[in-house]
Amino acid sequence: MKEEKHYGLFTAVSMIVGICVGSGIFFKADDILGATGGNVALGILVFCIGAFSIIFGSITLTQLANRTEKTGGVVAYFEEFISDKAASAFGWFQLFVYLPTITVVVSWVSGIYTCMLLGLPNTLETQTLIGTGYMAFFFLLNYFSLRLGGYFQNLATIMKLIPLIAIAIVGIFWKEPAPIVPPELAVPITNVGWGWLAALAPMAFSYDGWTIATNITHEVKNPKRTMPLALTIGPLVVLGIYLTYFSGLVSIAGSEYILAVGDEATTTIGIALLGERGGSIILSFVLIAILGVTNGVIMGMLRLPQALAEKNMLPNSAKVKRIDPKSQLSPAAAQIAFAISFVWMVLHYLTQKSAILGGGDVSEIAIVFSYLTYVILYLKVISMKKEGVITSPFFGWITPVFAIMGSAIILIGGIVSNPTYVPVFILFCFVVCFIGYKYYEKKITV
Repeated sequence: MKEEKHYGLFTAVSMIVGICVGSGIFFKADDILGATGGNVALGILVFCIGAFSIIFGSITLTQLANRTEKTGGVVAYFEEFISDKAASAFGWFQLFVYLPTITVVVSWVSGIYTCMLLGLPNTLETQTLIGTGYMAFFFLLNYFSLRLGGYFQNLATIMKLIPLIAIAIVGIFWKEPAPIVPPELAVPITNVGWGWLAALAPMAFSYDGWTIATNITHEVKNPKRTMPLALTIGPLVVLGIYLTYFSGLVSIAGSEYILAVGDEATTTIGIALLGERGGSIILSFVLIAILGVTNGVIMGMLRLPQALAEKNMLPNSAKVKRIDPKSQLSPAAAQIAFAISFVWMVLHYLTQKSAILGGGDVSEIAIVFSYLTYVILYLKVISMKKEGVITSPFFGWITPVFAIMGSAIILIGGIVSNPTYVPVFILFCFVVCFIGYKYYEKKITV
């Protein structure tokens, strides 16, 4: 049965923008500024480094995207250009660790801001319950209506850009003095030296998730043209949004005030611009932004078991890859994706309740490791240039080398931010990949 093409360039771009531009930009800007000691220029440099990492990474991946029609996003790139066993290893990592951990964390964060907006008890139990409800809703929405899932992604992307662009524009013309910093909260602007590298951690969170859009490649109209464009345009749009918002935020509130009040700076700006209800209005936009991330991640998560089953990389693949004519998706794949996500939601609750991860969360297990795996694909592009498959020096040498440098930067940021847990997380992810590798190896030798 031939799959229908549901999505165009706008949806593919909005999926990248919608996933990257979530809670991170609203509530990580102050962390980045804090790590740079209040140095705005360094803060802008950090955002540019983040864009550097994904722009060259995405441009490099387009060299693979336009040379294959296989389904499964990055998994398909490993299958086509590395090996089937490597694809199975990466696919298991994506299915059992990367996508579900990001799904549960952004769902949980949606629960946090729902509690704040509605004045509900802001307990871990309430946050987790609401987050689980959001997660179930978006799984059902995207399974039973592909179009509604795509429409919500487009709508959420547009709506979340409104406050970002508004603050950016107002910041250009803002002439009022910065809010007064309470003496007891004052944080001096300091020279942090190389300590600004710690800002790479919140920056990585703000940009993470851009490759998830590749999971819908087989459902995109004219994918060989559309996906390379989306993977190039999307990161550039994200960089433009981040730089203008960050500059506007600093222009209106001032570095000292942002350092003093942290996340509350955005709400304060809302009140200053829109009156007493401005804080709630801004909070509403933030919630929509996070829900857009949740929907975008689930759009990718929902399809991954089906894509792996089509490659016989999962147990009982014959059943998992069976598509329901009405939904155009696999019921078994949807059940597997939700079940794995639910298990991780329980694990996330337990780790937060016990504080076993310190100030971190379960999504940190996967983010750094994912960038390490991309290096394999970047090296393959260099190899293709040497073999003459890719003729352009820019696409065959410059972009993959810069992409590798970007991954190294993300690794450094992860280690600096959490030197205790990152090595453990990397080992855990490697074990999951090894199991996926051995499963496929055993299957093809039987």
